[in-house]
Amino acid sequence: MEVLVNDLSFHGQFPDIASFSDAIDRLMAARNMSRLLRRELYCHRNLAYAQVTRDLAMPQAVQQLSADKKKAVILWLTKNGPYWDDARLHNSDDFMECLDHIVTDSAIGEAAFRVLHGGDCHLLSIMPSDWERSPLLVCWHRVDGDNRETSIVNTASLEIALRLAPEPIHSWEQLAVVCRIRFPHISFSVDAFEPFRGHPFVPGAANQLICKLEILAKYLNCFDEDGERTEYGDRLYRNFFTGKKAWFTDSSSDEKNDFKSELTFKHPDVQGQTLFCPWHGKVKTPQLRIHFSWPIYPNEPLYVVYVGPKITKR
Repeated sequence: MEVLVNDLSFHGQFPDIASFSDAIDRLMAARNMSRLLRRELYCHRNLAYAQVTRDLAMPQAVQQLSADKKKAVILWLTKNGPYWDDARLHNSDDFMECLDHIVTDSAIGEAAFRVLHGGDCHLLSIMPSDWERSPLLVCWHRVDGDNRETSIVNTASLEIALRLAPEPIHSWEQLAVVCRIRFPHISFSVDAFEPFRGHPFVPGAANQLICKLEILAKYLNCFDEDGERTEYGDRLYRNFFTGKKAWFTDSSSDEKNDFKSELTFKHPDVQGQTLFCPWHGKVKTPQLRIHFSWPIYPNEPLYVVYVGPKITKR
């Protein structure tokens, strides 16, 4: 489970620095508790500039806190993070709405997008604010008219939520174990996650990989008794396998020629045979790839043969 600080819950509502200081105490206590439970509380980089009172933004308001508190807040918001926007999944043109507010580019929009795509994401709003209710109903207004709604837990008891949540992932090795358990219908090759060996673990990227594997697993099960793709399968294909911002694409002709050997993998099930897998899922920060067999057919294995750093780097 991931918890994002609701940046929209800072909206200039504090009447004075004293009330802001009390709210910051509660927020920092929640962050410290998260760390005791080996988890993180994610914020947006722009939170460092949020409006605090009618006249003061965060930089000015923080300067009026005690020295220790000021240092802790500044380090968190401007240096240490972690920041969910370093591994954001929704785009600026994804029109997300909640309580008659446009929440695109906010933690609410990001949390909704992650939940809609199989993630486990909660919000934490500062109190008092206009965003204390839970759950929050978010609508994703899609260009094709296929709007989607989801409810986001706006965590009231962070400690209870974190203690009940699954153990967080702390390594690529652990990611491999979790993926094999969570996606039993995907056939991972024995060495699929080996490319991560020697590379530093990036929690946000690991979460993005899980979201993309979730879509592959859903798409794999979108065929009817006649072997035809279902309406939901058509929607997944249209949303994630086509267009300029597709999550899954084929490699270019030049890449197929120049990296033919690198994109050819041992067949996971048939000794002596290989699979050419130029189709891949993409993570941007850092540049990671999921290479898999394509096309996907009903009642046939979906092989994921590579999860790791981008292969076709020039």
